[in-house]
Amino acid sequence: MNDVRARLAVLNNARLCDAVCGAHGRAGEFLQSGSIWINRHQVPRFYPNAFTISPNASIDSIDELLRGEIGQFAVKDSFCTLDLSSRGFRILFEEQWIYWSASQPKPEVQIASLRWAKIDNPADLAAWEFAWSGASEEKQARIFVPPILDDEDIAFLAAYRGERIVAGVIANRSDDVVGMSNVFLPEQNALEFTAGCVAAIIDAFPGLPIVGYEGGSALAAAQLFGFEAVGPLRIWTL
Repeated sequence: MNDVRARLAVLNNARLCDAVCGAHGRAGEFLQSGSIWINRHQVPRFYPNAFTISPNASIDSIDELLRGEIGQFAVKDSFCTLDLSSRGFRILFEEQWIYWSASQPKPEVQIASLRWAKIDNPADLAAWEFAWSGASEEKQARIFVPPILDDEDIAFLAAYRGERIVAGVIANRSDDVVGMSNVFLPEQNALEFTAGCVAAIIDAFPGLPIVGYEGGSALAAAQLFGFEAVGPLRIWTL
């Protein structure tokens, strides 16, 4: 794959992954001249221990992880170029990298009762994560911990209705793009909430294209909103 937009999306998402792990004191490493990111430690829930950044990344570093002590882990095959089935992996899901050009106009926010704001303190970050995860009363290990708020290139954005968070997204800036991830929106008025989400990202990091990845109905909705699919990715898991 030679689409530079996909490569920008891949590297942006890898840097967010590294930042989230680093906030836990367990940052990863960019190896093979930057063609793959690996983490030799236990990573937060839903995060991979290997992440290819080039379609030419070899599986040597993944084999090294398999010989280590981290147990089961996932690999983000960012260009669908790996075959890890012989190593005991199975495909968890396949999605598409997406790209929204900065030349498009900023969406108009249609829902007047909403207030979008950047999360700036640990208590609100915990509330954001609870709203995103839809967590029950069961205690789950935190994924997004307070040190992540110190990173000026990452913004946790929340839509408030009164004092309650009803939608949100993570925006992260890198290499002249801004990533959009961990989007959560109500099913009702989803298109209007998406407009607010994109507008909030533009307010946080103005003038930049927006990248991310989606699949299924979320991908279809993103394309209707003006995002382009620019390349496939695949998640492998043991």
